[in-house]
Amino acid sequence: MDVCRGAKAEGFETVVVAQKGRDKTYSKYYKTRKDGRGCVDHVILVNSFADVVLPEIQKKLRDLNAVFVHSRYFWAYCDYHDVEDKFLVPILGNRILVRKEERTEQNNQYFLLQKAGLKIPRQFKSPEDIDRLVIVKTSEASRGYERAFFLASSFDDYMKTSSEMIVSKSISLESLADAVIEEFVVGPQINLNFFYSPITKEVELLGTDTRRQTNIDGLLRLTAPEQIEVLKYIKPKYIENGHQAVTIKESLIEKAYQSGEKFAKTVEKYYPPGMIGPFALQGAVTAGPPSEEFVFFDVSMRIPGSPGTMFTPYTNYLYGESISVGRRVAMEVKYALQSNSLESLLT
Repeated sequence: MDVCRGAKAEGFETVVVAQKGRDKTYSKYYKTRKDGRGCVDHVILVNSFADVVLPEIQKKLRDLNAVFVHSRYFWAYCDYHDVEDKFLVPILGNRILVRKEERTEQNNQYFLLQKAGLKIPRQFKSPEDIDRLVIVKTSEASRGYERAFFLASSFDDYMKTSSEMIVSKSISLESLADAVIEEFVVGPQINLNFFYSPITKEVELLGTDTRRQTNIDGLLRLTAPEQIEVLKYIKPKYIENGHQAVTIKESLIEKAYQSGEKFAKTVEKYYPPGMIGPFALQGAVTAGPPSEEFVFFDVSMRIPGSPGTMFTPYTNYLYGESISVGRRVAMEVKYALQSNSLESLLT
């Protein structure tokens, strides 16, 4: 929706590929009306999200002269090889990068963060090495694209919790084998949402937000005694349900920009043509001493899942008005068309 509204604001038509039975958001509620309301001009219905890579769906997109703005779930539902090699529709962004978000990939997001000189949590190669509070990042057994994270403070704690989750079929032995075990960073979690323009060669901070997750957010609203009782019956889950706009204090803005610039430069070195358009560094701020610093534990190397960034002041500082990620994408496409450089945005 953020992309569609932004595109309409810049004078483009919009098209959404939607799954049958889950399409009313686009085909009804936000469909473009004759009176100017709405922002979705065309809807292509598919039986399954994975069908977006079918030749007939690709043809419909090419017939509309579409520029495809991809999200995490596009990659979650489709095979990487199909997207990288067989999806013959121009993607806004570097189509080889989203695979590098996977924790099992070589030279992945952790590699890029380290090469950029950015701080990441300490990682443990073996659960036997756990000597502090850690978060174990694994996937659900039934939905491999969803999180089944859990906390542990020792090897015994790890074995107890993971065994319970395997028995309950929350996770599988295979997903646990691929899990990342990293130190739990204590500090406010903040996502830094950036935009890299291949035209201006600048990184822009579009906005900052934090995640709202099921069901950990509900648990954190309880008092400690209530949490103890509830945890006898349910386990925390970290599935994202939404985002909330937050701001950072002004002394952190330069550090935020430096982090985004270092990361974009590193991506260009290892995965040319590099970063194109929106990306996000997701982490927390630690207290110091000597001073607060960002620690990053996740990267989104495509449009992040937060339409709330426009409600933070950072694009207003730069442009004199609040600009959503979707509109900034459309602005870049317009700049590229005007300067005859559209190919610099597409792969």
